[in-house]
Amino acid sequence: MYQELGEGFADAVEPARFPELTLRFRNQRWAERIGLGELDERAWEDHMARFVPLEENLEAPLAMRYHGHQFRHYNPDLGDGRGFLFAQLEDVRDGRVLDLGTKGSGKTPYSRGGDGRLTLKGGVREVLATEMLEALGVYTSKTLSVFETGESLVRHDEPSPTRACVLVRLGHSHIRFGTFQRHAYERSEDHLHELVEHVATHYMPNCSKKTRDETALAVFSRVLRETGRLCAQWMAAGFVHGVLNTDNMNINGESFDYGPWRFLPALEPNFVAAYFDQQGLYRYGLQPAACRWNLARLADALSLIADRAAMEEELDAFEEIFWREVIPAYLARLGIAPRGFAEDEELVSMVLEWMQESGVPYQQFFFDWYGGAASSARAARSPAGEYYDGGAFANIRRLLRKAEPAPGVDLTHSYFQERETPCDMLIDEVEAIWEPIASEDDWSSFEQKVADIRHMGDALGIKLT
Repeated sequence: MYQELGEGFADAVEPARFPELTLRFRNQRWAERIGLGELDERAWEDHMARFVPLEENLEAPLAMRYHGHQFRHYNPDLGDGRGFLFAQLEDVRDGRVLDLGTKGSGKTPYSRGGDGRLTLKGGVREVLATEMLEALGVYTSKTLSVFETGESLVRHDEPSPTRACVLVRLGHSHIRFGTFQRHAYERSEDHLHELVEHVATHYMPNCSKKTRDETALAVFSRVLRETGRLCAQWMAAGFVHGVLNTDNMNINGESFDYGPWRFLPALEPNFVAAYFDQQGLYRYGLQPAACRWNLARLADALSLIADRAAMEEELDAFEEIFWREVIPAYLARLGIAPRGFAEDEELVSMVLEWMQESGVPYQQFFFDWYGGAASSARAARSPAGEYYDGGAFANIRRLLRKAEPAPGVDLTHSYFQERETPCDMLIDEVEAIWEPIASEDDWSSFEQKVADIRHMGDALGIKLT
């Protein structure tokens, strides 16, 4: 599909050859979902680490071309520098396009002097991020495979030398805001139109209109709404992406490319994920503003072929779109059914204000009150139970009593019956999971954590999307 775009969009590249290959993670449930579940060990290694082409698929990997704003400074020297598009499939359930992309698969024309490799710790962190976000209902890329490669890497932000890996990521698109920015930078209206038509044909068929300009506007409107939904999901999950550059934003509102991510210990708007984000540009509370700023840069690019005034009207509505997505996202975290926007907005606003003022552990609160007042007895036994005793919580308790558990909520699930604390993913635990891998090659904590996350996802009724 992507190769249909022709010249100017990607470069055929050769994958790296690795001295050793040791499978560290195989996402079997998603392999089955996309029709690759029956691959044996040898075939999995061939396709997911040696990158032997899948049958009737891309003949060679494609390093995709893009630019982007990084911390709001435009960088025209970007592109897939340590990854490529390896294959494109169709979802066997709904027919959506599925991209298999890589990370750590070797040098490309866009490596900018880098080695094109990924640290094993980076691969472990990406598995943990994608598994946790998926379980919490965030629309995210999925980590499909991780192989350790037997190489040693030197990195300034990790104790070095450190181990290396190659990762395969499953996503429903790898087309970034920065893909459009590159062609706008080059003043190539033909390429912009071609890219828009490609997106409308393969990813957003409802956006195909009578004229090319109308199609571009429809695509922008769809991207804006999908971005608002994604940002609301991040906020409700208590997730801080850390690097919301335009080259890290996907057209279909799918979260991807995990670097210095963090989950909130407590609701703190100024919480920063990246140690190098010294001004807090991408802190938790500014993620909606960062998304809107990135959308404005996408509008800049599309203004070569679409009505800028119409896109400005769409941008002006982003805050309202985002807030209307925030309400159902938080209701889902609470496991309660909607009662009407005004009532739901009152509850969510009150909860967020109280959480920030009280400092209650973020994931613990949603674990304690999942299902609403039906979980009152369990909340009273919680390690955070003292937070709920004061008068400041009384109004929230009153509103929770009016709420009903959402359809499908199962408070008898063993996840709620057999534990007092939720499955969480704070930075100290991430480091604790990595330490025995680094020192003893002990993967038991990592494997147990993935199992715990999936157990939580099952309890929350999360479906593979």
